[in-house]
Amino acid sequence: MGKLEGVCREVLDKAEWVAIVTSSGDSPHLVGTWAEYIRSFGIKDDGTLIIPAGYYHTTEENLKKDKNIQLLMASKVVQGTYGPGQGCIVYGQGEVQTKGEFAQLAKEKFSWARGALVVKIKECKTQL
Repeated sequence: MGKLEGVCREVLDKAEWVAIVTSSGDSPHLVGTWAEYIRSFGIKDDGTLIIPAGYYHTTEENLKKDKNIQLLMASKVVQGTYGPGQGCIVYGQGEVQTKGEFAQLAKEKFSWARGALVVKIKECKTQL
């Protein structure tokens, strides 16, 4: 598993939002979340991110067919390669859990959550 380190960690620490992309095979599906929701759980030592899941029904169905997921995040305050602003894409495997430890954590912290989107990081690449 990958880790979120260096510039990618800094971008998550300073990002406002995160875009989440899954695919049904026919086309990509895009949803988002606030980066502070991810930060509230921290990054697990094995490279796992926990994202509270409210609706995410299409995301959940897509991940049942294809566990691949991408997260896009950016921050203008992180120095990029060519100037201010850096983005990162996290590549990983995901699933929506409505029962178990991570789901319970999400439900306790966010009353609207029906579970957790659990992402196991494989790789992170910078953009911009």
